[in-house]
Amino acid sequence: MNTAAIVLAAGAGTRMKSDKPKVAHEVLGKPLVRWVIDAAGDAGIDKIVAVVGHKREQVIPLVEDKAEIVVQVEQRGTADAVLSCKDALADFDGSVLVLSGDCPLITADTMRALAETREGANAAVVVLTMRPEDPFGYGRIIRDADGAVERIVEQKDASPEEAAVGECNSGFYCFDAKALFEALGQVGSDNAQGEFYLTDVLEISRNAGRPVLALEAVDVTECLGINTPEQLAAVEEIARQRKAEVSDGEKA
Repeated sequence: MNTAAIVLAAGAGTRMKSDKPKVAHEVLGKPLVRWVIDAAGDAGIDKIVAVVGHKREQVIPLVEDKAEIVVQVEQRGTADAVLSCKDALADFDGSVLVLSGDCPLITADTMRALAETREGANAAVVVLTMRPEDPFGYGRIIRDADGAVERIVEQKDASPEEAAVGECNSGFYCFDAKALFEALGQVGSDNAQGEFYLTDVLEISRNAGRPVLALEAVDVTECLGINTPEQLAAVEEIARQRKAEVSDGEKA
């Protein structure tokens, strides 16, 4: 499996109410971004690129031993962050996972499943989806009459009918490298946020005739992102439970 990973770690995380960049906050003593980097390593990923930006001098030391560093100078959206990796992956041909650096519970098994699903279908992209109890704030997965993934609509851009959809975007993807960077050049910023959305790549790829697939997360907690101190505490409790279960399993 020829797979690279882009770990998005450039955001400010203003709702954390902290001087630390969001991905530098810790769960069980390990920075959030490091959980993601380590899981990518466990998945056997060949090349890892970390996109840093806000207070990058605090983030770079956390990842530089395992990842190539790319700087997103201005935070202009997820598509812009991924596009900043174009030179770092210029010679790469294979699957590119895009991973959120503030989601520490994602597993190596799920990363491998995304890559295997994409490669098995020669798809342009596979998006990891989920069905949270409260979908508010998440991008919605819009499917066509045949059930195929058509596009992703962000919360602020969703119509009432689209906002009623329960299947949501987790923020984790696996792309064909060449299809990804070809499509990124076509992404615009005509949306409620005025940003360049990575999610637009799905519709662009579909219109180009390439398969666009979804893989539903087996465990929705893997997709939990951290934006507030309360969410950090909740994720830490889940991580503690996981660790205890592993320990009990080893003793059995």
